[in-house]
Amino acid sequence: MTFKKTEGGRGPQGPRAGKRGPGQRPAPGAPAGRDNGRRPGPGGNQRPPLGIAARRVAAELVAGVYRGKLLDQLLDTGPIADAYQALEPRDRGLARAIVGFTLRHHGQIVDAMARFLNRPLPDDAGTLEAIMAVSVAQLLFMDVADHAAVTIGVELAATDKGAMAFKGLTNAVLRRVAENRDAILASQDALKLNTPDWLMQRWTATYGADTARAIAEAHAIEPTLDLTVNGAAAAWAERLGGTVLPTGTVRLAITGAVEKLDGYSEGAWWVQDAAASLPVRLFGDVKGRKVVDLCAAPGGKTAQLAALGADVTAIDIAWHRLDRMERNLTRLGLKAGLIKADASEWLGGTFDCVLLDAPCTATGTLRRHPDGAMAKKPTDVAALAAAQRKLIDQAIRMLRPGGLLVYSTCSLEPEEGEDQIRRLSLIDAPVDVVPVTADEVFGLTEVVTPEGYLRTLPCHLKGETPRLSGLDGFFAARLRKRA
Repeated sequence: MTFKKTEGGRGPQGPRAGKRGPGQRPAPGAPAGRDNGRRPGPGGNQRPPLGIAARRVAAELVAGVYRGKLLDQLLDTGPIADAYQALEPRDRGLARAIVGFTLRHHGQIVDAMARFLNRPLPDDAGTLEAIMAVSVAQLLFMDVADHAAVTIGVELAATDKGAMAFKGLTNAVLRRVAENRDAILASQDALKLNTPDWLMQRWTATYGADTARAIAEAHAIEPTLDLTVNGAAAAWAERLGGTVLPTGTVRLAITGAVEKLDGYSEGAWWVQDAAASLPVRLFGDVKGRKVVDLCAAPGGKTAQLAALGADVTAIDIAWHRLDRMERNLTRLGLKAGLIKADASEWLGGTFDCVLLDAPCTATGTLRRHPDGAMAKKPTDVAALAAAQRKLIDQAIRMLRPGGLLVYSTCSLEPEEGEDQIRRLSLIDAPVDVVPVTADEVFGLTEVVTPEGYLRTLPCHLKGETPRLSGLDGFFAARLRKRA
């Protein structure tokens, strides 16, 4: 494996600062890692390392993902969310970073652990597997001293009721990983290990082997922070140390607490991937037009529509998501009518424009949400496609004759994108495709398909560095209702 350092901080593919790089070998007999000759692990006269609370929360979050929960759900409500919010901002950033590295490199981490385990970990060992996984993530991919990662991992196991009996095993495995780090990384096929077989097979069949591999490579890189600015993008890019993308998005190669950035409290911008900002653009001028945003949370597209002067109604099925949207709109100084309802059943009149960003497998956002690769199953594609068909049919009913419907998903799977639009012609739905042109999407010719659909891929939009490149994977089609 070749490591390259990226701009704006070390991304997931870069070496850990202060550690040996590829090709470098320690002096004979020297211990592995950055521990100044001390063997990793608890003991001696070292003080207990800082950051144990952040690592405990990180392990609980990873354990929740192992139980089938999505990370956003775990951070939304419940005891783990409360513990996360109780952390100091710096510790929240550390916990989130550890979770990100653990999930993004999960296949490699499991492979590394398995090399030093004689048998699988028992099912009744509490959060042992998650504790070991977050510790190995720090040893292999993060700028954390070996002794700190090992010591805290062992201490976490010792204070977990189910894992405490395996404290010695935890110590032994983590030490062996630290000692053999370079050999482990050099022998691994990272893309194969970190990408579920069923997804790689699907992407290869749909986009070809080279593009499928490019998608997986993009998922391995820690994503940037993309901001949609309600004002002069160039000025905010200079102020925040970012760059302006062709879409007008300000891209920052930083991580940390978003609310601490300049402009947050004054409502100058909101977080939104550059690709996610494109579907709204397909409506053209929406000033004064009556628009409904179905399945609106988390609300980035609602904010876009409101900022462009539309009369917006936003529909979502969950009160807590609507409450969060309302608070964000208030921060931004924008207005929209928020309604709690099931978008597949709600009929609140007819509209000039309908935006349906439908619930989907979200396989296009794995670079930002790597937990999705572990939580989703092949059967989810068909189940969600069925729900999307119902939503599309309802969206067409809400549209006035001559009005525009933009259907989008953040999925790479054709059943949730192109196939949905082809179905409409087969059932003679009263809509026609209005092809998208490259001029409408800032000259990005690679994201416009021959059929006139919008299709962004994680490997699109090459930047100066891999870290500054990439988009979320989105599909969008524009339809006009016949008179």
